[in-house]
Amino acid sequence: MLVIGLISGTSVDGVDAALVDISGSTTDLQVTLIAGETIAYPSTLREQILAVCAGVALPIAELAALDDAIAHHFAQAALTIQTGHPTAELIGSHGQTVFHRPAGQVQSTELDPRSPPLGYSLQLGRGDAIAHHTDITTISNFRAADIAAGGHGAPMVPKIDAYLFGQPHQSNCVQNIGGIGNLAFVPAVDPHKDWQSEVLGWDTGPGNSLLDLAVQRLSQGAKTYDHNGHWAASGQINHSLVDRWLQHPFFHQPPPKSTGRELFGVAYLNQCLADCGNNGIGEAADILATLTELTAASITHSYQTFLPSLPDRVLLCGGGSKNQYLKQRIQARLNLIPVLTTDDVGISADFKEAIAFAVLAYWRLHQISGNLPVVTGATHPVLLGEIHVGK
Repeated sequence: MLVIGLISGTSVDGVDAALVDISGSTTDLQVTLIAGETIAYPSTLREQILAVCAGVALPIAELAALDDAIAHHFAQAALTIQTGHPTAELIGSHGQTVFHRPAGQVQSTELDPRSPPLGYSLQLGRGDAIAHHTDITTISNFRAADIAAGGHGAPMVPKIDAYLFGQPHQSNCVQNIGGIGNLAFVPAVDPHKDWQSEVLGWDTGPGNSLLDLAVQRLSQGAKTYDHNGHWAASGQINHSLVDRWLQHPFFHQPPPKSTGRELFGVAYLNQCLADCGNNGIGEAADILATLTELTAASITHSYQTFLPSLPDRVLLCGGGSKNQYLKQRIQARLNLIPVLTTDDVGISADFKEAIAFAVLAYWRLHQISGNLPVVTGATHPVLLGEIHVGK
């Protein structure tokens, strides 16, 4: 079945679109990437999204207009990725997250102090509009059902990673490094035991979010990211400051856990920059080297603290997997454990997350639950996504 997966992550670079041929169900799941492309946001639209993510208030009418504009861009990405290929039968769209509040973070509200501590996650880019513009059945709003079951609604893809990357006699950590980092721990596949129950996953903390914000600040807007980590690699790491930053409560909170720009965004970067100034770190390269080390350290600290054992292999994906300096720092902290990318095992590191949402849509259509309660904290497995039929 030809399915399109669409996602824009917390880095807000644009829409990752993947046209995927999917067959099987779970243990026999097979995916083939037919085409993948990132459709960049127009600069004005990206600026609007980043402003909302940073907490800028919008009247409801303007929020609705932004929702429509994002949906239109996602629909255009879906149409573009099909050029020269057969028409897809289904679209799975994650949308653009603009706010994420994990389950249990707020115990009550002034409006209703009895309200349950459910999470809240808002993705713009309405699925009904995508279905209308493309005339293709679209499944969206994947997080809502898990949140209704008491979960975080994140991370969303560890169950898929388990079936795509599971190997006999070898455990894997699939580490996505987008704006926020998240992992899926996939134990060695043993057909004689319930290995699926040992799959784990959670958000590890900042991925590219702080790095990209810092690059934009330190370059006065001339750059949006540190290509291959070259700028950071030219600096010196302040390890004592990294150790201090690692005392943040999120890094010590046991899973299930999720986070976003609400925690590791502009305000957190401002505090980091202030800490750098107070510790005599004034060179831009030294600041970036130290922030890059925080991402590497938060990832490896998470493994060492919460995994039952360190993995036999780490597979990186997402935009951060292209940052060679960051990859080197993760490798240095994991010593002899190989750090590769999902490209090395046949799944595109650039489009792995988009592929995952194509699979989630495919599972929803075939009545297969998509969440892992041990990962999200939900009380039970649920079908993920709302179905919108094309016009």
